[in-house]
Amino acid sequence: MNKYDVVIVGSGPAGLGAAFQLIEQDPNLSILMLDQEKICSGGLLNDCKQNYTYPVGFPTEYWSKEEADKMLHIVRKHLNPKILPKANLELYQQRAEKVKVTLINIDQAHVGTDKSKYLIQDLVTQLIDKGVDVKLNVKVEFINNEVKYIDTTKMNRIYYDKLVVAPGRKGFTFLQEVMNENGVKYIDNTVDVGIRIETRLENYPIVKDFYDPKFYFPNNVRTFCTNSGRALVTREKYKDFDIVNGHSLSDKGDGGNKLVNFAMLKTIGLKDPVRSGQQMAVHLARLANEIGGGKPLMQRVGDFRAGKRSKQSTFNEDLNDFKPTCPACPGDLGLAVPSKVMRDLWASMKLLDTIIPGILHPSTIMYYPEIKMYANKPQFIDKYFKVAENIYMIGDGAGTSRGITGAWASGIRAANGILLNK
Repeated sequence: MNKYDVVIVGSGPAGLGAAFQLIEQDPNLSILMLDQEKICSGGLLNDCKQNYTYPVGFPTEYWSKEEADKMLHIVRKHLNPKILPKANLELYQQRAEKVKVTLINIDQAHVGTDKSKYLIQDLVTQLIDKGVDVKLNVKVEFINNEVKYIDTTKMNRIYYDKLVVAPGRKGFTFLQEVMNENGVKYIDNTVDVGIRIETRLENYPIVKDFYDPKFYFPNNVRTFCTNSGRALVTREKYKDFDIVNGHSLSDKGDGGNKLVNFAMLKTIGLKDPVRSGQQMAVHLARLANEIGGGKPLMQRVGDFRAGKRSKQSTFNEDLNDFKPTCPACPGDLGLAVPSKVMRDLWASMKLLDTIIPGILHPSTIMYYPEIKMYANKPQFIDKYFKVAENIYMIGDGAGTSRGITGAWASGIRAANGILLNK
């Protein structure tokens, strides 16, 4: 029989954090890490932007500053970040405060989509050298926690003493299936819905001083995942719909394409009797793709202000001197974005334009949908993210983090719980 002390499902930052902590604290443990992808995906692969300042990436209901700082010290040792310089921060903060907006001072690092795969390969190689078994392109099909085994493709049945489930945001549905099958209670009533903005670097010059500025606006709106220089907006495929996301390549010193993209997200907390925030997000995404002929939507700010839909012919050289980097469908966001959400996003964009004049240039493009599905809130039975006897759930998909460093930290905490209860 295939039998391991610990099986980790998911090779993203949460799974990596758990694996490193376990094998480094107890080299005699037998550990298997599985992933249905050929290489770990999510934020670690896509752009690999890292934040090293609490509370960014750390849900405050689970983390104190003291513990987060302690974990971030460990994360730094493994990811070896090169913290990016910042300038003129006080100027931007003063402008923001005048319109009741907050800009957080964060230590950040950036690897780039073109280089992140080499970082991942190095991390996985380190684990293998330490004795961890890593099997990629293997999908978990069933978990039986009474007998403590999982059924998989390719490897068949695998037995475990402890199981760590860390599928990331894209594994949102898989995680819910695991919780339903194993009687784990959870709440799913929060979702982030928003747009991704793309514009020329000259219209958002703050990125020359602060790589990924985190602005917090009224009505639960914030900026998220800024990419600049060699930046592009991409389509991210889910089961039967696409959403948009942002990437940027590493700095080659050639100035790149001189574009910027970032998300504007509104956090929506749903109340009873709403069944599922995740299902709401899925329906919104499907609606946008239906209107867009199977693609996400895009609309110029100039057209939105004029109350008309964008057409392919409007993406021309007149006030639009850059080509959209994402193959989206020109259209009218007003047909797809819930009115309350669009109203709050637009109000926040106007506030942002007072802080950094230029973002509302007529050529600026708004892409939709950008939806973040990390609203699962399992009912944890201890501080180590245990959800049932022998099962731990961690990472963005389980709501214990919002980003690479927080996810890695949640893996460390789960590992510490396993080590305490061997």
